Amino acid sequence: MALFDQISEDIKNAMKAKDKVALETLRNIKKVFLEAKTAPGANDTLTDEAALKLIQKLTKQGKDAAEIYKQQGREDLAEAELAQVRVMEAYLPKQMSAEELEAALKAIIAEVGAAGPSDMGKVMGVATKKLAGLAEGRAISAKVKELLA
Repeated sequence: MALFDQISEDIKNAMKAKDKVALETLRNIKKVFLEAKTAPGANDTLTDEAALKLIQKLTKQGKDAAEIYKQQGREDLAEAELAQVRVMEAYLPKQMSAEELEAALKAIIAEVGAAGPSDMGKVMGVATKKLAGLAEGRAISAKVKELLA
């Protein structure tokens, strides 16, 4: 089942279960999907790959918003954001552990022949493509910097 159809089905299930957080989150995801489908040049289609990227973007935005709320002392709003993030994360592939990320990056560094911090751009180009959806860009960047130092 396509991710778009899965979200639509889960909206119905959230309504039946009276799960307000999931319902609000899934409706927001579907709205973003519909906007992407009707964007110029999209030809009214949305691939699962593009849908996953959209969910990743929404998840990152939710985490960033929660962080800002925490800095401002608004734990209630931060918790609401994080609840929505947890709903969205159910649709994303499992994230790599720190050890798995380090092993994958070491392999990529060896593959591109990186020798020092000046080669970070080469490593990041390959790493962000290979590890898309499996690790956050921020975590990849920090670990590459550490390994090349």
